[in-house]
Amino acid sequence: MDTTAMDPKPAVPGSGAPESAAAGELVPLRQAAGELELKPRELALAVELGQLRVVTKEPGVRRVPRAEIGRLQAGEGFPEALRARLRLVGTREGAEVLGVPQTRFLRLARAGCFEPARFYVNRYRAVVWLYPAAELERFTDREPGLLKGALPPGIRALLAAHPDWRPRSWRARRFSRLADAVDPWERAGAAAALLDPDDVAEVVTDPYERAYVLSLRPDVIEPAPGGSAAAHELALELCRADTEDEVLWYRLTLAMALDEAREERAAPRPASVPAAAGDGADEPAVRSGWGWFRWRSRTEA
Repeated sequence: MDTTAMDPKPAVPGSGAPESAAAGELVPLRQAAGELELKPRELALAVELGQLRVVTKEPGVRRVPRAEIGRLQAGEGFPEALRARLRLVGTREGAEVLGVPQTRFLRLARAGCFEPARFYVNRYRAVVWLYPAAELERFTDREPGLLKGALPPGIRALLAAHPDWRPRSWRARRFSRLADAVDPWERAGAAAALLDPDDVAEVVTDPYERAYVLSLRPDVIEPAPGGSAAAHELALELCRADTEDEVLWYRLTLAMALDEAREERAAPRPASVPAAAGDGADEPAVRSGWGWFRWRSRTEA
């Protein structure tokens, strides 16, 4: 069973590594999409699924190495094979890929056995999850024992502890890509994007640093054109960590990124305002990681 969906900790970042000068030209995303015969949303999905590596040229500006475009173009069956690797399926088609009834597919999905890549809210305000077909095909090869017979006790225990792991595993997938940014302030923004504003405020106590981190939050989801306000609100709820251990993990991640960011450069602030001085007046510096202790004590009180 693939347990990575239970843990919000991302895989080792690769797409945000600094690009050496010898690697060649860096191509804007829209141009790269055209050369790869992909729509912009398909290109974004290719990055999310690890099919395409991007680099951060400067905060907020991502580029595709020319070598990456050449690698995909030289692949067998391009561009159809690339599009096949980006194919997303819902419950019905996903069950067909696994060769199981839809009810079993849903139980496996809710247990976090495989991660959804995207979702949308339909007109009935129901969340529709979409899964990479290629990953489901690999799951059938890797876990044939989960496709028939009684589900193992571990799977049943997961479902008993939490009825649906899909939102959490989707957030973990998104964060693993958002956190690939080279700039530590951007990594802090990625963690903040998955937290409630009150949690961000408790970790990032300096108002100028907090404003800077919030300004660097990436879009976790793209606004659905023509969608209702209620559907958009529901989608935004799915972008926020919602269990104690998951919230704690992102708070710690934010704290560590913040400490690293401070060592690289200070957040913008008026010249007359001194740098962050911590929670106590006598403390010469802030160690933001301690913010989670205050939160932990509050939740356990």
